Amino acid sequence: MSLSDDVFDPMPEAPEAPTDDMCCGSGCDPCVWDTYNAAVQVYRQQLADWQAREAVRQAAAKAGN
Repeated sequence: MSLSDDVFDPMPEAPEAPTDDMCCGSGCDPCVWDTYNAAVQVYRQQLADWQAREAVRQAAAKAGN
């Protein structure tokens, strides 16, 4: 199956940032912000990968027309 096939591949969703009141300010390890920042890094990689796949799909679709 190629990337141009009709495959469900939704754009990844960004993680939801914690609200300010979710951090207790006591230096927890990991802090909710540490967890969020790690999730953002994963999201950015997933988004870059998705964008690359989407570019291939768009190019294939354009070439097919």
